[in-house]
Amino acid sequence: MKLKTIRIYGFKSFADRVELDVDGDLVAVVGSNGCGKSNIVDAIVWALGELNPRSVRAAQSTDVIFAGSAKRKPLGYAEVSLV
Repeated sequence: MKLKTIRIYGFKSFADRVELDVDGDLVAVVGSNGCGKSNIVDAIVWALGELNPRSVRAAQSTDVIFAGSAKRKPLGYAEVSLV
């Protein structure tokens, strides 16, 4: 099995729909501190069925849903698809 695409919406810091193409021989996730790199890995773990919130760095299961910000309203659900 090979992971080709990760689609994230409403998961932690991903308030907008994001589609990440990971269909390469080598994939690197780079960025400044606090930009959501670890949340990508958390999203993959969550999509694979991990039920323990601590495994995705959350206190409770609802903590994975985007909680809102100064400019954005909270979302009611989170969605992660692995293709």
